Amino acid sequence: MSFSIEELTPRQIVTELDRYIVGQAAAKRAVAVALRNRYRRQQVPANERDDILPKNILMIGPTGVGKTEIARRLAQLARAPFIKVEATKFTEVGYVGRDVESMIRELVAFGVRLVEKERMEEIQKAAEAAARERLVDLVADLHPLPEPEPTPQQQAEESLIERATEAIGGFFSHAWVTPQHSPEAIEEHRKKIREEIEQGIHNEELVEIELEEGGSQFLQVFTPQGMEEMGLDLGAINPSLGNRRSFRKVKVKDAYPILLEQESGRMIDSGTVPREAIERTEQSGIIFLDEIDKVAIKSSGSGPDVSREGVQRDLLPIIEGSTVQTKYGPVRTDHILFIAAGAFHMAKPSDLIPELQGRLPIRVQLENLEEGDFVRILREPQNSLIKQYVKLLGVDGVELTFEDGSLEEIAKVAWWINQNVENIGARRLHTMIEKLLEDILFEAPETEQKKFVVTAALVREKLGDIDAGGTPEAESL
Repeated sequence: MSFSIEELTPRQIVTELDRYIVGQAAAKRAVAVALRNRYRRQQVPANERDDILPKNILMIGPTGVGKTEIARRLAQLARAPFIKVEATKFTEVGYVGRDVESMIRELVAFGVRLVEKERMEEIQKAAEAAARERLVDLVADLHPLPEPEPTPQQQAEESLIERATEAIGGFFSHAWVTPQHSPEAIEEHRKKIREEIEQGIHNEELVEIELEEGGSQFLQVFTPQGMEEMGLDLGAINPSLGNRRSFRKVKVKDAYPILLEQESGRMIDSGTVPREAIERTEQSGIIFLDEIDKVAIKSSGSGPDVSREGVQRDLLPIIEGSTVQTKYGPVRTDHILFIAAGAFHMAKPSDLIPELQGRLPIRVQLENLEEGDFVRILREPQNSLIKQYVKLLGVDGVELTFEDGSLEEIAKVAWWINQNVENIGARRLHTMIEKLLEDILFEAPETEQKKFVVTAALVREKLGDIDAGGTPEAESL
């Protein structure tokens, strides 16, 4: 199985992560090595691969420092099935809540969607061409070519036949063969229709298309593994309940997406999608298990603590390697990479049960964000908040710029509030930028001022002046 990551070294993987995440070099190195090891394992002889198990990772650090983003970007690089789950939503078997095996079922479902998307991209051009030709056929039926005039030779032959028929008293009858259009004329007509469709000339015309309604239905049933969807092939039970065909009249502009979906469905071998998704899940799946520290509190022997420790015991066989039944088939978890993360304010990693600690051998301590980190977060990443708001206001024709010193002022206030109120990391910046730009965001569609400059003075006015001793409205930021 090929990975898009296969030509990237760990150093290059870190460089890719640097485009979106500031700092946290140790965490980036750890996940880069883990991802490269997935590729290395694929190059080992097949009979030896099962002996090489993934080295799961435990990230320790406060909220908002990049734990989730690192794992998410990593999965995008590898084109791997990836889900983020909260450990707090799971409960021990026998308690009300979700069981831990549900995350494997979600991971496989993500894998199915991932494979379907890739298959769609592979056949996209062919499906688009087929859908356009079908649409041309439908529109051409509404605007057929006029019947061609008979040639002089055809007219002479018809006249001769008519005279011969009259000479023998009309005993024989003959049928006039309608002249046929030449292939060149037909193709020229289709070319004209095709151009008119692209120009939108026929958008409001109605065409009749055939639709197929699936006979397979899904029912939610309660199983020992939790809530599952059970597929019912009604066509196998009663042919009259299977796929039903119907015709519907739609506008030309609405017909193309329907035809494209039909052609894509015909070109994709849906029977192999679940098999490939399961293989992709087993060999390259990544599960980010957040808030693991919330189930790490040592049991007091009663109450909710029993369920927390029970969750750890239930997680253990999944991380160690077991087989989970899903609606797509059984899935082995031996080679799924688990990245657990938590702030560990109220608990320590050593509060996890020893068996689970041993299954998370790589420990990474993420650093708190400093004032300089906030400046870099606002300025450097490819998807930084500043760049996002510049693009959003650009839709309304407003040019947004930030003067030198303004980002430093924002960072200073963000760092101060995190230190003195509650440390929520880079997420603090979302609230602050929204507060800073709330007026222009509201007035942008109607304002005559098409250039808006954020200055350091404006930041101090809106968010507070730390240097002057002014305390920002911390509760609102």
